[in-house]
Amino acid sequence: MDVFQHPDYYLLDELLSDEHKMVRDATRDWVKRSVSPIIEDYAQRAAFPEHLVKEMGEVGLFGPYIPEEYGGPGLDHISYGLMMQEVERGDSGIRSTCSVQSSLVMFPIYAYGSEEQKQRFLPKLATGEYLGSFGLTEPNFGSNPGGMTTSFKDAGDYVILNGAKMWISNAPFCHVAIVWAKNEEGRIKGLIVERGMEGFTTPETHNKWSLRASATGELVFDNVKVPKANILPDRDGLGAPLSCLDSARFGIAWGAIGAAMDCYDTALRYSKERIQFGKPIAGFQLQQKKLAEMITEITKAQLLTFRLGQLKNEGRASSAQISMAKRNNVDMAIHIAREARQMLGGMGITGDFSIMRHMMNLESVITYEGTHDIHLLITGLDITGENAFV
Repeated sequence: MDVFQHPDYYLLDELLSDEHKMVRDATRDWVKRSVSPIIEDYAQRAAFPEHLVKEMGEVGLFGPYIPEEYGGPGLDHISYGLMMQEVERGDSGIRSTCSVQSSLVMFPIYAYGSEEQKQRFLPKLATGEYLGSFGLTEPNFGSNPGGMTTSFKDAGDYVILNGAKMWISNAPFCHVAIVWAKNEEGRIKGLIVERGMEGFTTPETHNKWSLRASATGELVFDNVKVPKANILPDRDGLGAPLSCLDSARFGIAWGAIGAAMDCYDTALRYSKERIQFGKPIAGFQLQQKKLAEMITEITKAQLLTFRLGQLKNEGRASSAQISMAKRNNVDMAIHIAREARQMLGGMGITGDFSIMRHMMNLESVITYEGTHDIHLLITGLDITGENAFV
C-alpha cells in the first residue's frame, strides 16, 4: 500500500495556487492508484507497462502546457513540474515516458511545426493514442550532438534518411519519432518519422540495470523516405534540439525531487518502526543526521525549482539556470537514495521497498539530458564566459 506523505518543511504549499495543488494532488492520486501497485513487478521483469500510456493521456500528463486547441490542458510550467515530481515519485522510467512525450516530441511540434503538423499529431500525442520518441543521441555522439552523422538527401517530394540513434526512451513502442539529422549542407533539421515507413526500425535495448520499467531502444534509418511535409519548418540548427532538452531538463529537475521525497519518506517511516538496541533507530544520532540532511537538501531543491518555475512562466529561465537545477537536484536525489538505502540495511536492496529501484533509476537520470559533468561546464561557461568544452 502506498502511504507516501510529501515533506514540506518550508510550507511551500502556501506559495502554490489552488490549481497547482489540485493538479499535484490529482497526479499523486493517479500514481498511488495505477503506478505504485504494479511498478516493482514491472521493474523486476524489465517490462514496460504499456497500458499506462492511455491513462497518462487521460489524466493530462502529456503536454500539460500545450494549448487546448491542440489537445493539451494549457497549464503553466509549475503545474508541469509538479506533475513530473509526482510521477517520478512513482518511478523515473514512467516520468521519462512523460518527459519525452511532452518536452521532446510535443514541444518541438508545437514550437517549430507547421499548423498541419500540429493539428495532425498533437491531439493524438496528448491522449496517448500516439507515443513519441526523440532521436538526438548517436552511438558515437552523446555529449557532442553536433557531431551527428545521421543525414538526409533531397529526393523530390521526399528526403532519404540514413543513420541511427541510440539510448532512445519509448523507441520500441513509438508511433512517431522526432529525429534530428543533417541535410546536404550540414544543417541540422527536425523530421517527424512515422512507424511503418519502410526502412525504419526500433530494436529494443536489453540488459539494463536502470530504468527497467522504461522502454529503451534504437532508431535505425535505412534509406527511409520521409515526406518533406514531415520536416519541422520553423527552426533548425543545433539550438532547436537543445531548446527541447531545456524543457525536458526542467521537468527532470522537478522529477528528481519526487524520487528523493519517496526515499526520504520511506527511510523516515522505517526508522520510526525499526527497533535496535531497545529503541527505534530514529532515536540514534547518526540516523537523525541522515534524515536531517535529507530534508534540508529536499527543501533547498524545492525552493530552487519553484523559483525556476516562476522564471519559466515569465519566459525568463535561461538554459544555464535549468542546467543548474537539473544537475543539483539529480545529484541530491541520488545521494539521498544511497543514504536511505543504508538506513534500511539489507531490506533496502529488496523490492519490498522502492529505494533501490530509485537509486538504480537515478544512475540514468544523472547521465541523460546532459551528464552531471556537462552541466557543471554549462554553469562554468555561464559565469566565466570561457568555453571549456573545446
